[in-house]
Amino acid sequence: MLKAIPYPSQEAEEKLAHIATRKMGADPSLEKRVFEILETVKREGDAAVIRFTRQFDAPSLGEDRLTVREEEIRAAYDEVDTNFLDILRTAIANIEAFHRQQLHPSHFMTKPDGTFMGQMVRPVSAAGLYIPGGKGGETPLISSVLMNGIPARLAGVKDLALATPPRKDGTINPYLLVAAKEVGVTRIHKMGSAWGIAALAYGTASVQRVDVVVGPGNIYVALAKKLVSGEVGIDLLAGPSEILVIADAHARPDYIAADLLSQAEHDPLASAVLISTDRALAEKVTDSVRDQLKRLPRCDIATEALERYGALFLVKDVEDAIRLSNRIAPEHLELQLRDPWSHLGKIEHAGAVFLGDATPEAVGDYFAGPNHVLPTAGTARFASALGVENFLKRTSVISYSKTALERDGRAIIRMAELEGLGAHAASVRIRLEG
Repeated sequence: MLKAIPYPSQEAEEKLAHIATRKMGADPSLEKRVFEILETVKREGDAAVIRFTRQFDAPSLGEDRLTVREEEIRAAYDEVDTNFLDILRTAIANIEAFHRQQLHPSHFMTKPDGTFMGQMVRPVSAAGLYIPGGKGGETPLISSVLMNGIPARLAGVKDLALATPPRKDGTINPYLLVAAKEVGVTRIHKMGSAWGIAALAYGTASVQRVDVVVGPGNIYVALAKKLVSGEVGIDLLAGPSEILVIADAHARPDYIAADLLSQAEHDPLASAVLISTDRALAEKVTDSVRDQLKRLPRCDIATEALERYGALFLVKDVEDAIRLSNRIAPEHLELQLRDPWSHLGKIEHAGAVFLGDATPEAVGDYFAGPNHVLPTAGTARFASALGVENFLKRTSVISYSKTALERDGRAIIRMAELEGLGAHAASVRIRLEG
């Protein structure tokens, strides 16, 4: 299943090229279908959203039930257990504490000549969180509610909308409803897939449009976000999940195997890669993966992912491992090394880095504090985790005094004339000439 491949080698290059094919390709027919859904919602509004929802999710959903009512949320609190609430509130506190450090205030500067400049930092007015239903609503993605909602609330977004597909009976999982309420979501709409994204982006009679749409989803959701980008802001176009583990002889093979499987179980397109300096360790990891798979509920999914996009690369030293990792730019990077801290500064491209044997990727998914919405498919070369800044906009402020304009005016005129923009130059010249 996981065959050890020496790196560098031709075989390694072929494997890397195959893993790279996981990037979300442009399927013209599928993109056309999503575009048609968006246009239908834009044209027909609520009627289209209800029709799609009845067709794919809840056959008897009433038009008056598109938005969750307060009594549904109150009932949800009666259905969840107190242990869950304790866990949820602790996770929220951890995530809030981390993301609060991302808040940057407006700033201004003045000069003796009377020049005033600055930047006003303001939140967007409304943000939309898309949360997948998860197996018909029976496996609610609570962590996604936290990771998408908390940064928006800390940014100061006043209108926080959540869209999620309803269960067959038209209800929303109570655990998801409670999580949404706890993070400060102000409205919840029972709509999924591309039509849910369309309603958030364009607005309908029942769904007020938002300024930013964030959150995970299937290929229909990803393409819908791509197509509405520009109409609204989006977080990123996330591809299938991925993990890369760098390990030396010090590492525990059973830990590595468990962590590789934690991503492989997501999706048949998920990628799980080990880069190791030790062949004996690599062989033990392969054995442990095979053994742990037998006890995994999502065994079939994980097996397919490993067979298609799993890899085990053998390198001569940790330096080579890090160079290969930087080339791949993984979503999740684990450093299971004797001294991981000494190598942290060499990591150039990764969505998130997990250091040491006691830090499985799952702690970042749910509880530690940093965001789990991360760049995938090599985009960590230029993209970052979701954060407070995704819900903020910056407005420049400029005020020149007459003295400052007289000092800089001729230079501004010269630059404008070089660009062939006479009216720009004239707008300064008219002030200089009185």
